[in-house]
Amino acid sequence: RLALLASWPPAQAVELERNNWVVLVETSRYWYNYRHTSNVLTFYHTVKRLGIPDSQIIMMLAEDMPCNLRNAKPGTVFNEQSHRVNLYGEDVEVDYRGDEVSIENFIRLLTGRHPPNTPRNKRLLTDSMSNVLIFITGHSGEEFIKFQDWEEMTSNDLADAFQQMHKQRRYQKIFWVSDTCQASTLQNQFYSPEIIAIGSSGKDESSYAHGIDNNLGIAIIDRWTFYAMEFFDMLSTSSRHTIADFMKHKWFIKRYLASTPELRSDLFSQRPEQTRMTEFFASTGRMRFMSRALQLQAAGSETASAAAP
Repeated sequence: RLALLASWPPAQAVELERNNWVVLVETSRYWYNYRHTSNVLTFYHTVKRLGIPDSQIIMMLAEDMPCNLRNAKPGTVFNEQSHRVNLYGEDVEVDYRGDEVSIENFIRLLTGRHPPNTPRNKRLLTDSMSNVLIFITGHSGEEFIKFQDWEEMTSNDLADAFQQMHKQRRYQKIFWVSDTCQASTLQNQFYSPEIIAIGSSGKDESSYAHGIDNNLGIAIIDRWTFYAMEFFDMLSTSSRHTIADFMKHKWFIKRYLASTPELRSDLFSQRPEQTRMTEFFASTGRMRFMSRALQLQAAGSETASAAAP
């Protein structure tokens, strides 16, 4: 028999490469919350442009804005008033829609506790080497966020879900980002390691919409996400911009936002100044090459000859 023998580097010398996953959650239904869908799709197109595939993006949209009867431009969602780019094109994959966007399903997604027949696209298939970006937008108050305008997830619910993820080794690092009213209070109860979090507004502060689109008759994006989009446009897969740079973005001041974004990093082992945005926002895939030829040789001196009759 023949065996293939290769001179691979020792196992301890092989780099265990991280894999990046993204969870995008829009919790609000009804037409007047159009901007929350736009917020999520803005993040979606950013991470896709930076190479993260749909197979590693889980998107939850509570309202089908493109098909809403009030939408003067059916089949579209925009995040700027010139309507240059339809965010809801053919290349958009939504994994949870409408009533599927619930607290139960969100917690199941994080903890991996699904019914057996749950399809792959509705599962967060992370491991101990996964960096997970989670962006959530909707309506919230102090230490809670509303789902579907009738149920509430508390900061304790969220913190306990992250602890389950930690115990199950379902992540390496988590970057939690929220654009809601009193957003920073959602991160108050986190206690699991390696979580860094940004909220678009502080306690007792609202997160405001960015103007009105006269053609659609509705606000089409929130201020924090609108200004964050300008920073995202500067990112490439090789960008050296850090989370600290992001927090220092020139538009992230009360004069423009009417709120104060807050960063929590006490659970995180790296300083924000040392943590690149691409550690969460960009693909990590790369080609590997061997430095020497692959050797093929016979194993032993056994022969497979058979006696002739």
